Amino acid sequence: MLFSSTFFLYIFLPLVLIIYYGMSKKQESRNLILLIASLIFYAWGEPKFVLVMLMSIAANYYFGILVDRKKHEHNVKLYLVLMVVFNLSIMGIFKYLGFTVETINGIAGLNLTVPQIALPIGISFFTFQSISYVIDVYRGHGKVLKNPLDVGLYIAFFPQLVAGPIVRYETIANEIHGRKETEKDFAEGIVRFTIGLSKKVLLSNQFALIADKAYSLEEAGTLTVVFAWLGAISYMLQIYFDFSGYSDMAIGLGKMFGFHFNENFNFPYISKSVSEFWRRWHISLGTWFRDYVYIPLGGSRVGKVKLFRNIFVVWLLTGIWHGANWTFIVWGVYFGVLLLIEKFTGLDKWLAKSKIVGHVYTLFLVLISWVLFRASSLGDAISYMKFMFGVGNMEVMSDITHLYLSENIIILIIGILASLPFSQWIKRCYNTENETVQKVMKVLGMIALVILFFTSVSYLVKGTYNPFIYFNF
Repeated sequence: MLFSSTFFLYIFLPLVLIIYYGMSKKQESRNLILLIASLIFYAWGEPKFVLVMLMSIAANYYFGILVDRKKHEHNVKLYLVLMVVFNLSIMGIFKYLGFTVETINGIAGLNLTVPQIALPIGISFFTFQSISYVIDVYRGHGKVLKNPLDVGLYIAFFPQLVAGPIVRYETIANEIHGRKETEKDFAEGIVRFTIGLSKKVLLSNQFALIADKAYSLEEAGTLTVVFAWLGAISYMLQIYFDFSGYSDMAIGLGKMFGFHFNENFNFPYISKSVSEFWRRWHISLGTWFRDYVYIPLGGSRVGKVKLFRNIFVVWLLTGIWHGANWTFIVWGVYFGVLLLIEKFTGLDKWLAKSKIVGHVYTLFLVLISWVLFRASSLGDAISYMKFMFGVGNMEVMSDITHLYLSENIIILIIGILASLPFSQWIKRCYNTENETVQKVMKVLGMIALVILFFTSVSYLVKGTYNPFIYFNF
């Protein structure tokens, strides 16, 4: 079930809100309502995978109880290892088994049968949340949950279930039973959800059409240099508005039910270095790897050799986390190498002082990374980059390139502007104590949100192209 669907907007969400706020004020009852709604939400597209979800919930509930009881015993780390192995095994079987067998066949020249296993939506996200729960209980960052239904709610909560953000247990540990739903939070949740919905429907979906066309022309061998750059830039904007839009909707939905998730994006395309970019992009994944992998390995408080190892391991795992394809692995290593260069040369600090060079440097390297990320194979990625740089006397312009440029120039400008923190700049410019001005700004803001919501819904009713990139992870 997609957030950006008429069924979710007009049936599922209103029904859940009515039942949640209308049936009981007891937190236990409301938690049960949310758990049932979340399992229905997950089962809507693939009912059989609810069993995988329930198995994960049951096992991690048990691991949480076991680790809490054995917290001060010397063998507690054995249980932590077993927990990690269990969770990663589930993800490994469904997500990486086929890729692993294919790789073995290719390297060893074997002809082993490659298993065709369907991928449960959001398995990478709920697996990492499951690991977070048990480790946070062990570290004392949240109380162990005695009721397995509460563990189920944390792991399966539908706003962030299938595409994040990754919500650490310590972030909402006190809100599972101690949250307070307020009108202010509910109103802010509606605003945040509407912003996310408009990002997804009005921007990401439009850029998806351009990017998909560019990659289809590349496959046909008729892509021009200008269209290659247009497609790469469009995908760069598509993936940002797709994922940040989904995160906005998840954060907004959480607030409607009294939960407060951490931010997942902070205008990453204004970064002046790759290091800064990854402090602003997919923040929940970056901090997860930092706190559960990088720091336990020793972090930056080690020698240069171990520091090199720590950064390389984290980024290799980051690439693998995104998918079972060599493109993702190389993508992760690519960023790992860039971060190592910045870390060991001090380049990131020098770039931070620049006004233009840092932005150009970062945007170019990130743009190249998205070409690799979008391609179905390393060969396709290299082929696309050849078109971008005119390798092999490629055609620079064509009639279809001119058509797509002329038809989409306005949406491209809007997308670029929307990826910048203009809203924050405007707020600072109009930060006044004049009550009349404040009221006018609020009214204008409400009108804008209403227009965005109904425009987004009209696009959905028309049945426009509506892909979600991060559903694949």
